[in-house]
Amino acid sequence: MSKFTWFIVAIVVLVTGIVVYNKVLHPKENTTPASKGGAPKYISVSGFVVQPKDLDNGIVASGTLLANEEVELHPEASGKITQLNLNEGSAVSKGTLLVKLFDADLQAQLKKLQLQKGSAEKTEMRLKQLLAINGIGQQEYDNAVTQINNINADIDLTQAQISKTEVRAPFNGVVGLKNVSIGAYVSPTTSIATLQQIDPLKIDFTVPEKYSSSLGKGDAIKFTVDGSTEIFTGKIFAIEPKIDEATRSIKVRALVANSKTKLFPGAFAKIDLGLKSVEGAMMVPTQCIIPEARNKKLIVVKDGKAKFIIVETGVRNESYIQITSGVEAGDTIVATALMYVKPDAGVKVVKVIE
Repeated sequence: MSKFTWFIVAIVVLVTGIVVYNKVLHPKENTTPASKGGAPKYISVSGFVVQPKDLDNGIVASGTLLANEEVELHPEASGKITQLNLNEGSAVSKGTLLVKLFDADLQAQLKKLQLQKGSAEKTEMRLKQLLAINGIGQQEYDNAVTQINNINADIDLTQAQISKTEVRAPFNGVVGLKNVSIGAYVSPTTSIATLQQIDPLKIDFTVPEKYSSSLGKGDAIKFTVDGSTEIFTGKIFAIEPKIDEATRSIKVRALVANSKTKLFPGAFAKIDLGLKSVEGAMMVPTQCIIPEARNKKLIVVKDGKAKFIIVETGVRNESYIQITSGVEAGDTIVATALMYVKPDAGVKVVKVIE
């Protein structure tokens, strides 16, 4: 053979020797795909060992402070204001006269009716005496009684019209800023001021539906408001009987004492609900959860293989989430490389996280 042929043969033998040396004599464990379409022997991951522990089942909710009672004051009739007993920001008692409209014409009509009633009553007394001695017929006496009843009805109507010229406090509260002045002409659409009962206050907040069974009437709450480091307390007195379908949450209302007027309606409140602690809760890092359209899954390592398990979740905090079903104490779940792990793929836990 020529020198060129021998050269080609030598090159082929050398390449074959290198391949045999790498593939047969010194094989290496493969942790990633060796070529396109090749499957790895295993994937290196970090794992988390599930262990039961006591869980402080507290949640934080956002709420809004509301006046216990609140009303916008409007007159029932139209007229000119003759009295305005509104001291802005002052407390008033139930029944206090706040606004009086002109009613001289109604008072004159009432006086006239009262005089007519007095005259009609005297006539009725005389006719009653005559009826007793058969001096008149029964019909004439009945007409006199009817006249008195008609006058009484007119008096009641006039007094009702007079009451519409008065605006009184419907409950104990604090008067807001007034919108009118004495002498102004007002109508039922005119807003005179607001009246709010701020001791006690109400606080409204919502919680996820999963906590609905953990709350009840009489439960205590703690909360803070912006601009103050003081911790305030309240007590739940009402729970909405229906869960909001859009947010899957339930509305709760609590009552808060405010005798020192440190709180104001409309303020934002951060509420700390100290619910009952859960013993032996299975907590896993939140990044281990694989969310799907209808389920949530975890990857559990069993005999070196990845098993995708459907789980149900419970309480969540900043870093961990409770698993209520699907895993057991001692299970090792995959905590990293979730995107690369496939069902029944080989998995090697190289690090255990706490």
